[in-house]
Amino acid sequence: MKTRSRPHHIGIVSLGCAKNLIDSELLQKQLDAGNLKISFDPSSIKGLDTMVINTCGFIGDAKKESIDTILQYVQAKEQGKLSHVFVMGCLSERYRDQLRKDIPEVDAYYGVNELRKIVKDLGGHYNSHLLGERMISTPSHYAYLKIAEGCDRKCSFCAIPGIRGAHVSRPSADIIREAEGLVAKGVKEIIVISQDTTYYGLDIYNKRKITGLLESLAKINPDGWIRLHYAYPHGFPRDLLQVIADHDNICSYIDIPLQHINNRILRSMKRGLSSEKTRQLVRSIREKIPGVTLRSSFITGYPGETEKEFTELYDFIAETGFDRLGVFTYSHEEDTSAYKLKDDIRQKIKQERADQIMALQQDISMMRNKAKVDRIFKVLVDRNEGDYYIARTEGDSPEIDNEVLIPVAGNKLKPGTFEEVRIFSAESFDLYAEPVNRLGQRRK
Repeated sequence: MKTRSRPHHIGIVSLGCAKNLIDSELLQKQLDAGNLKISFDPSSIKGLDTMVINTCGFIGDAKKESIDTILQYVQAKEQGKLSHVFVMGCLSERYRDQLRKDIPEVDAYYGVNELRKIVKDLGGHYNSHLLGERMISTPSHYAYLKIAEGCDRKCSFCAIPGIRGAHVSRPSADIIREAEGLVAKGVKEIIVISQDTTYYGLDIYNKRKITGLLESLAKINPDGWIRLHYAYPHGFPRDLLQVIADHDNICSYIDIPLQHINNRILRSMKRGLSSEKTRQLVRSIREKIPGVTLRSSFITGYPGETEKEFTELYDFIAETGFDRLGVFTYSHEEDTSAYKLKDDIRQKIKQERADQIMALQQDISMMRNKAKVDRIFKVLVDRNEGDYYIARTEGDSPEIDNEVLIPVAGNKLKPGTFEEVRIFSAESFDLYAEPVNRLGQRRK
C-alpha cells in the first residue's frame, strides 16, 4: 500500500483485552510523536477523517463485536463522514484474507506485529527510540504493564498461540525501566499482564522469574499497588505466594483461570492439572495469603460436557466460594485442537449453565460483601460519577471487579488518591462507604 497523505485527525478504537489496549497505546505514542492529532476511543467521529480499529479475535462474541465495529465505521466512510478506515489486531491477524474479501471497503488490514507499517501508512514516521513507550489511555493513576507476548500453552480451546505466537518474555531491565517511567508520571497502580504471567522468564532466563520481577516492581512503587493478572495454574510458582504475602504493596489478589474441574474435561482441554491438584492449589493460595482475593474464570458447554460434569463444576464453585468469577460459554474456534471435537452442546444449554453459575456467584459475592460491612479498607479512588466517587479495594481490578461507592455529598476526594473508608452497606457487586476521617474513626 502506498503511503497516503497525512490525515488531519485520527481516531483509535481499541477492542478486547488489556494486552490489546497496550498495542493501541504504543500506536498512539508513535503517531503523537509525529505530530498527528489523535483521539483515543472517540465518542463521536465528528472532526475525524481516519479511524483505526484494533480488533479482538479470541472467541465468537469478541469476533462479532469487532466485525460490527468495522462495519459501523465502513458505513460512516461510505456516507462521506470518514476518509479512511484501517483495521489491526487479532481478528485481522487471524482472518486477514477473508476480511479483505468480505469487507473490501477497509483501506488496509494489519496483523499484531505490524506497528511500523501502519504508522508509515498513516503518514507518520516510526521512531525506534520510542520502543516500548506509549500513551496511557487509562486514568492517569493506573496502567497495565505487559511483560511478555504470546503463549506456549496448548489449551485445546484457545486460538491465542496461533494469533500471537510463542511466549516471548521481555527483558526484565526493559520492564523495570517502563515501570519507573510509569511511577514518575504519577501511576499509583501497576497491573502486570501477559497471556501467562507465571511463565515469565523461562524462555530467556531458563527459569520462572515472575517472583523476582514482582519484588523489583514493589521496590519501584512502594507507595502504590502492584497487581498480578493471568496466572496459569499448571506450574504455578509456589514461592510467588510468599512474596505476595510479605509485601503490603503487592495486592493480595490472584487471577488464575481454572476453566473447569472435571478430570475428563481438564484432560481434553490440555490444562496439565488434575482436579485434585487444582483443589490443592486453591487451598495453598488461601493458606499462604490470608485474606487473598481469588479470581477465576470457567467455560461451560465444552464439547461433550454432561449434566453430571457440569454439576461437578457448579458444586466446586459453590464449595470454593471464589471472590471474583467470570464465565464464558464454549466457542468452537478454528485452528484449535478442540475444533476436531463435535460442538455438541446447544448454545441455549451453554448459556443456561453459565447463567446458573453467575446466579450462584452473585449469592457468594453478596455473602462476602456483607461480611465487609463495618470494616475499614484502603481504597484507590478512580473517578467521580454522579452522586458517588467510585473506588476500589486491593481485591478489585478496574473494569472487571467490584466497586466501592462513596457519597460525594459531604466528602471532597480526588481521583488517583488512596483513602481509608468504612463500609456501611453492601450489595452483590457494590460496597457503600464513608471516609474514616468523616466518621471520626481510625484503624486500630
